[in-house]
Amino acid sequence: MTCVLVSGMDFNHVPADVRWAIANWPEDAERGAVTRFCERHDISRSVFYKIRGQARELGPVGATEPASRRPHHSPTRTDPTVIEDALAVRAWLVEQGLDGGPLSVAARMRRQGLSAPSRATLARAFAAAGVSKPEPRKRPRAANRRFVYPAPNCCWQIDAFAWSLADGTPVAIHQVIDDHSRMAVATLVAGGETAKAAVQVVSTAVRRWGVPQRLLSDNGLAFNPTRRGFTSKLVDYLIDPGVKPITGKPDQPTTQGKNERFHQTGLLR
Repeated sequence: MTCVLVSGMDFNHVPADVRWAIANWPEDAERGAVTRFCERHDISRSVFYKIRGQARELGPVGATEPASRRPHHSPTRTDPTVIEDALAVRAWLVEQGLDGGPLSVAARMRRQGLSAPSRATLARAFAAAGVSKPEPRKRPRAANRRFVYPAPNCCWQIDAFAWSLADGTPVAIHQVIDDHSRMAVATLVAGGETAKAAVQVVSTAVRRWGVPQRLLSDNGLAFNPTRRGFTSKLVDYLIDPGVKPITGKPDQPTTQGKNERFHQTGLLR
């Protein structure tokens, strides 16, 4: 009696060597050889003959490749008419001189009572239609992560900006802020951005709030010119209590972004 296997390995998981053996199965194989082969390799007879049919259609080499798992139908696929509506709305917005991005298109479609796909779906549709400009240099939103030290006194930032008093006297306002809390730990108004003023404002902050682990500054002569090959009074002052002076890259003020933003707060007030 012929044994018919009803369970076994899935069609797409049959190893390539087993597929090759099935694809080259001899036509004059003895009776029962197929059943024994299926039992030995834990596959069903239906899978065996399905691979045999694939070999007749595609050849022995084609039969060694698993069949595609792509579904014949995609129920969640966006209706093409919706994409057509989105493209029409985008074209109208651009014609009016308005923004034609996915978010603007989605908002306009909802105001018109149309079904609006997600931002990502619209972006893919616009790219496929060739109506959007690729921006490979544009950073993803996930890249805009705020960096902050984990606790107060882990790092301070120092910077200075020019200002004019009511009588027109030019001064330099030195500010030291804590990176974690963004609190101004010390502020000093001096006649200019000097190493003496930098030491004075940092020493004031140390007396009030203790010694920080690091002090971040730009590469100015008054703060930390070590990248230029020499030291400063502020660097010498910091080394003694064990503070690590660090700097941002030259011409990259965003490294001291918290302090730069604090300058704006002071000016607005």
